Amino acid sequence: MIVREPVGVVAAVLPWNFPLLMLAWKIGPALAAGCSVIVKPAEQTSMTALRVAELASMAGVPDGVLQVLPGDGPSVGEPLGRHMGVDMVSFTGSTETGRRFLRYSADSNLKKVVLECGGKNPAVVLADAENLDHVAEHVVNAAFWNMGENCSAASRLIVHKAVLEPLMQRVLARLRDWKTGDPLDPANYLGALIDAAHCQKVTGYLTGEALAGGKADGPVFEPTLYVVSRDDPRAREEIFGPVLSVIEVASTEEAIAVANETDYGLTASVFTANTRQAIRAACEIRAGTVTVNCCGEGDITTPFGGMKQSGFGGRDNGLAAHDQYTELKTIWIDLTDPRDGDNVG
Repeated sequence: MIVREPVGVVAAVLPWNFPLLMLAWKIGPALAAGCSVIVKPAEQTSMTALRVAELASMAGVPDGVLQVLPGDGPSVGEPLGRHMGVDMVSFTGSTETGRRFLRYSADSNLKKVVLECGGKNPAVVLADAENLDHVAEHVVNAAFWNMGENCSAASRLIVHKAVLEPLMQRVLARLRDWKTGDPLDPANYLGALIDAAHCQKVTGYLTGEALAGGKADGPVFEPTLYVVSRDDPRAREEIFGPVLSVIEVASTEEAIAVANETDYGLTASVFTANTRQAIRAACEIRAGTVTVNCCGEGDITTPFGGMKQSGFGGRDNGLAAHDQYTELKTIWIDLTDPRDGDNVG
């Protein structure tokens, strides 16, 4: 028999940008697989996890099966990563922190580690892309929603020179509607970044002349657009803020090459009217999810995760999410009758 068994005790380490959603992505399949779960929410956003744990207790989940341990990395995250009684860590967050959990695993019990880390996701617009208004709408939404604080944000716009100017006109026109300010005001599309330290990081990328934006008012940043070269830090490093880097290319081959010029491989998008060209690009771009003529990351039914330094070890969502919280076991049974002699199964 080939069976699956619960991996054991799972430490779910969450990011701050989607605290409730990431909690659901992890505890749903882990609990369904039969595991016990210890959740470490991000120190900036712990209240939703605590409330869900309270509701779980009210719903009858046995004590100890779902626990929440708020705190920072050194006091909670690292001890969980090193603990000999934790069988698996499921981590969503920065690539830098993901590396630490691999070290903690190596230094302790070789616990299973599943990483969903950063991204520098390309939106590739080829020369034959149709309906540039549609393209601009998707690109702007993908780059700036949630203030760009999204691992699957389309933070690189790779555009064929034949459509660069008309597309930029449409992107800039759409940006006029993306007002910043109090997020509780329906007139505003963008609110504040998460904290002062992150604001300082994003501010470091606001250099040179911007096509749009380029300014910040405290923690509130304007949606910002730069035209950059392939080797510019803004074309290679994950900013995790409302900054879109535009790169001009001269061919489909160059567009795919630039899309792959990154340490990350989480999501990508391709806009083209040619189905053969779309499939070719989707296959050649190294990313866990590729969308064609739209931007997105799939839905709860499809696996979500990355290649390269965007992570490995498993996938959130879909049936694959359940598999990662289990161990495969092979059981051989000798069904011969022992009365028949010294048969060896």
